[in-house]
Amino acid sequence: MSIQNKIRRNTVPQIRAHKGQEPIVSLTSYHAHTAAIVDKYADFILVGDSLGMVMHGMDSTVGVPLDLMIMHGKAVVRGTQKALIVVDMPFGSYEESPGVAFRNAAKIMKETQCGAIKLEGGSRMAETIRFLTERGIPVMAHIGLTPQSSHIMGGFKTQGREEDGWPAIEADAKAVSEAGAFAVVLEGMVEPLAAKITKQIDIPTIGIGASAECDGQILVLEDMLGLNEWTPKFVKVYGELGSAIDRAVKQYAEEVKDRSFPTEDEVYR
Repeated sequence: MSIQNKIRRNTVPQIRAHKGQEPIVSLTSYHAHTAAIVDKYADFILVGDSLGMVMHGMDSTVGVPLDLMIMHGKAVVRGTQKALIVVDMPFGSYEESPGVAFRNAAKIMKETQCGAIKLEGGSRMAETIRFLTERGIPVMAHIGLTPQSSHIMGGFKTQGREEDGWPAIEADAKAVSEAGAFAVVLEGMVEPLAAKITKQIDIPTIGIGASAECDGQILVLEDMLGLNEWTPKFVKVYGELGSAIDRAVKQYAEEVKDRSFPTEDEVYR
């Protein structure tokens, strides 16, 4: 009888151990079939609340409900074997108090079987991060441009353009690291500041629109595949799937109108 070696998922300590070592590869995914492809190459996969905009046509991430994150989280976990799966906590599910945050984070982890959650905010969320990690919830932090706060920020603006604002962002990074986060996403941040933070803290930094000096990078899968009409200027597009899908659908529609699709006899003979 042959014994097959079970594929083991990447763990939180393994991701943390990348600090200063081999760069961390990460992408978002929201469904099982794309997650299965990404799983071959990614160290962790983020089920981001960006799914509200990318998949559900929302104007921002603010309207994403907890149950929607759980539904997509389940799909991604089912479609993967190797990558650590991290699920975003949506707006309104953790800010009220550490207790509320724990209740909702535990619900996400139990129902999706993911390996960690991610939440936005620096110093103001340090108490919550400490509360969660002390109770067995692994937390990835997210500072800099935080999309859930885009209304306060006045839109999606690069952070750290004025050097006199750096100390507050550096303090955010230090606070989440000391509170127990195992990694931190640095989004929309000028390169010198992101590079400086990466050297200052003991946990891996995951850049998105930040410095190549970060310990890893994450991108929205649909952005890097060219599926969206608009992509951020920091995104390198590795595929043109949007135009490919458009051509395929156009050809299909034309063939249907011309009645040139296969007949039943051709399909089943």
